[in-house]
Amino acid sequence: MKFAIRNLVLAGCSAASAAAAFADQTVTIGYSGPLTGQVAHIGKDAENGVKFAIDDANAAAIKIKGNPVHFVLLSEDDAADPKTAVAVAQKFADAKVNGVVGHLTSGATIPASKNYSDAGIPEVSPSATNPMLTRQGFATAFRVIGDDSYVGRVVAQYLTRTKGFTRIAVVDDRTSYGQGLADVVVNELKASGVDVVDREFVTDKSIDFRSVLTTIKSKGAQAIFYGGVHAQAGPLRKQMTGLGMKIPLIGSAIETEKFVELAGVGAAEGTVSAESGQPLDTMPKGKTFEQKFKKYGSVALYAPYSYDATWALINAMKLADSTVPAEYLPAMKRIGFDGVTGRIAFDSKGDLRSANVTLYEVKNGKYVPDTTVSLK
Repeated sequence: MKFAIRNLVLAGCSAASAAAAFADQTVTIGYSGPLTGQVAHIGKDAENGVKFAIDDANAAAIKIKGNPVHFVLLSEDDAADPKTAVAVAQKFADAKVNGVVGHLTSGATIPASKNYSDAGIPEVSPSATNPMLTRQGFATAFRVIGDDSYVGRVVAQYLTRTKGFTRIAVVDDRTSYGQGLADVVVNELKASGVDVVDREFVTDKSIDFRSVLTTIKSKGAQAIFYGGVHAQAGPLRKQMTGLGMKIPLIGSAIETEKFVELAGVGAAEGTVSAESGQPLDTMPKGKTFEQKFKKYGSVALYAPYSYDATWALINAMKLADSTVPAEYLPAMKRIGFDGVTGRIAFDSKGDLRSANVTLYEVKNGKYVPDTTVSLK
């Protein structure tokens, strides 16, 4: 009887040891973005990019310290809300995730970044472009897309050099993303000697822009730059047409089918959106990615970037031969690999060493790429 009990104890210990060994080989990647709300489809697209990367990593049978690693995803909805994002970041810290891909919007990413810094967890945003993210002095903050200083410079050059406009109005939604980008554009325009004839503010919940547009119209603006997302940019463009304003609208991150739907095909025509990055079919591995991504759905916008963001974490773990955040964090600034979107290598701040900005224009009811500008 004692022998049987001893065997059972040993068997139990062996099972426990095996379970512990398996647990030690499991690496959790956190993802957070808006999975509900007005831009949920963009958040889900990015989430699918992380899923794709994790599936590829698991298929590659990666080993750390000689042992196989199994990657899993922990996904949370931040609803593009700053307070929710901070709560999610704390949840990830409490769960001791090994790394984070996210958040998507600058308004969510920046406040959450302090929690990751405090916890020592590397985070890589696929889409947050406000320059402040990597200028807070947090060693844990990275992004795989160019920031708004690049986008703002290209927008200003387009408005002044390409189009020759001298009277421009600027509107933003007062979010970290919208206002931050609008501020960059205003500064770049002023540096070019261009007159910003009006600066107006709305919110990311606004639906009626007629009073703002009436003021802009009275000041003889030749074009409007809007800092914000398509949920407001679409109705803004539609109401411009309703007021007989035939001047162009230029924005960023509004290069979506939803914008055209909200504005109406006729009103949307000629709208320009400046996007960090480049068209999927001109990305180094874009066509292959699009083909393989079909099992997750169609690429909406940020899936290739979230895929590369996930691999930035994984490649740093491989380089450091560790999945422990404190041990592989220094390797984040030493990695260099050819991702779907281009070369992924970070500078001392956590930004890409080189980035692209592409201008898209609505033609015949669809956004088509016009020009891609490479910046360093």
